[in-house]
Amino acid sequence: MDSTAADVTAVRGPLVSFTGDPFLTSREDAFVHESDGLLICENGVITGCGDYSALRDRLPAGVEPTHYPGHVISAGFVDTHIHCVQTEIIAAFGSQLIDWLNHYTFVEEQRFADADYARRIASSFCDELLRNGTTTALTFCAVYPASVDALFEEASARRMRMAAGKVLMDRNAPDALLDTARSGYEDSKALLERWHGTGRNLYAITPRFAPTSTPAQLEAAGTLRQEHPEALMHTHVSENTGEISWVRSLFPERRGYLDVYDHYGLLGPGAVLAHGVHLTGRERGRCAETDTAIAHCPTSNLFLGSGLFHLHDAKDPRRPMRVGLGTDIGAGTSFSLLATMNEAYKVAELSNYPLDSVKAFFLATLGGAQAMGIDDKVGSLAPGHEADFVVLDPRATPLLAERTSRAGDIEELLFVLAVMGDDRTVRATYVDGALAHDRDAAASAA
Repeated sequence: MDSTAADVTAVRGPLVSFTGDPFLTSREDAFVHESDGLLICENGVITGCGDYSALRDRLPAGVEPTHYPGHVISAGFVDTHIHCVQTEIIAAFGSQLIDWLNHYTFVEEQRFADADYARRIASSFCDELLRNGTTTALTFCAVYPASVDALFEEASARRMRMAAGKVLMDRNAPDALLDTARSGYEDSKALLERWHGTGRNLYAITPRFAPTSTPAQLEAAGTLRQEHPEALMHTHVSENTGEISWVRSLFPERRGYLDVYDHYGLLGPGAVLAHGVHLTGRERGRCAETDTAIAHCPTSNLFLGSGLFHLHDAKDPRRPMRVGLGTDIGAGTSFSLLATMNEAYKVAELSNYPLDSVKAFFLATLGGAQAMGIDDKVGSLAPGHEADFVVLDPRATPLLAERTSRAGDIEELLFVLAVMGDDRTVRATYVDGALAHDRDAAASAA
């Protein structure tokens, strides 16, 4: 190995990672577990991952791996749908989606006209992600371009891989939150050209959802996507039955909610649609055909009573869709993707589809990266991927320690972590090969 010790990060401990989709292939072909593993990272890129005894001679002189015995080291979590600008309204007393937007969301988002407020929330948002082991997120900002600048600046300071965009919204919202088809296009284009590919940042073209954009604005968003196919596209679809009826009344010429986005060229690789609870079979088929992904957001769907996402239909091997997990803060109730796995399991149970731990962890890592079209970069511990990973502590609480001590194999251990885990379970988070959060150090500093 030619690298100097200063270039190298190494950690030792039990490793779990994915090489394929366990919904579509066997566990053996999709899932990798090393009971005593070594992860070697050079200049922010994973260069070695495997059995400790087989790889230890590749460490340069002077490098001693940080050892996490009895822990679980996984690729960093990927949150495929979250709202930075709703951080402060988590646990706002719930009603149905549209009332919740009007009473809480639109009021809070107007505060982001203040650049200082936007910067403060962006800072706490990024820290909260890292505290929960999330190293990549796809997030909505507010209608104000400064809210996007603030988030990308804070994410860049932490070397995170962040995807975000300015909300496009030119009707059916308070006047202070409205742009126009032209200004939304121009602001988004300027932000995209400033931030996409700068460091680890990715831009997402972000119409809030069909009811708050005129046909002219959706057409402009489609034009921008055509001009910049490298950018992501991020919006909502079929979350709530009332919302679907509203879309039908606003776009009577379209075949359905998904067809609105399809008509304006907003589907395809890199397009992530949040929720998709009430997609029809035809619409699921169209998502699969176009490589359009769904962000499954179980905590918010339960919180707002929107419905149950049928994961077994989405991952039907005859027309499998790309699916990741989203916390959907602030209708979502936790930044933790472990807690989100817990709720995803319960939703799947209610659909008579037991969600095992391997599939749940896939959705939170490589599955999320595939949904965003960045699985060549993050979501796996495979060499060549960016060195973003999380260290989970099965003894984080007394009860968790008692339960995990009885786990018979790695799959049972992961299942207990998914059902009982939360931010306390995250022992450490590494971003771009460097330690970005250390639970015990943070506790000592507090």
